[in-house]
Order: sequence, then C-alpha cells, then structure tokens
Amino acid sequence: MFFSPKSDLSPQEFKAQLEATNGTVIDCRTAGECALGTWPDAQQLDWLKGEIHQAIDGLDKSGTYFLYCKSGGRSGQAARFMKAHGFTDVHNVGGYSAIADLAK
Repeated sequence: MFFSPKSDLSPQEFKAQLEATNGTVIDCRTAGECALGTWPDAQQLDWLKGEIHQAIDGLDKSGTYFLYCKSGGRSGQAARFMKAHGFTDVHNVGGYSAIADLAK
C-alpha cells in the first residue's frame, strides 16, 4: 500500500484514529472523482469548487477531521486552510487509493 509523503498519517494510522475518535472524513475531490468511490459516510467538499471555504463556518472547530483527495495535494491545502481558521485536530490522509481497501 502506498503511503504518500504528503499525508500526515499512514492508512493504518488513519483507520485506527478514525475508530478511536469517531472523527469526520472529508473527501476533497470533485464529484466526478467521488463517483468512482468514496470512504463510507465521507462528507464531500470539493476543494476546487471552494466548498470547504463555504462550509468552514458550519464545521465544529473542536472536532477531529480526516481529509483526502486523489493524491494528497488538495487535501493538504484544505487541511492547512482549516488549521489557519482555528481547527487543531485536522489530518491529511493523502490519496483515496491508499485507504480505499480499508473501507471494505
């Protein structure tokens, strides 16, 4: 399994922390990319369309968030954006392909 240097957590660390914290998973990909598969119950907020920017005020700053995209670039930008807006427990998981098998 591929662990991107752009991600904060390995796929196994992601799954363990998600289970331990009951955090929110955010898919930062486009609708077309999400149509190919997504993490169960992931909130889909397209980084390129500015959907995270629009939703930021409605998200709980005290929550735990796990973000992914296709390769980790957009989710990394989104994680930095959230941290700059006062979110402290935000993790870039990297690319969906690295975690897809763990969702089964």
